[in-house]
Amino acid sequence: MSGNTFDSYDFLLNEDDEVMLLLYAKESKPENPYMVIDFDNKSAELYRNGTDCVVIADISEDILSAIQLVDSILVCELSRDEDEEPKMIYAYEAQIEI
Repeated sequence: MSGNTFDSYDFLLNEDDEVMLLLYAKESKPENPYMVIDFDNKSAELYRNGTDCVVIADISEDILSAIQLVDSILVCELSRDEDEEPKMIYAYEAQIEI
């Protein structure tokens, strides 16, 4: 993940065009997560629960193309400890909404 803040995120795309979103863990637990995609603006909003939304901007064309083919995306939230290797805190599927 790029940047030195805990607000950064990154997408991974494997050879089967499966998409994973990596981001740093938030305070609250994910509950019934879903992602709203805005293809025109190349952006998305990840609704982790009833009160927490993560805005994602500048999504690349290859990621957007892969997202169009699926109903959900795998999301992995990583620990925020700067002194250690990141650890997975939450892993879940978020339903895709357009």
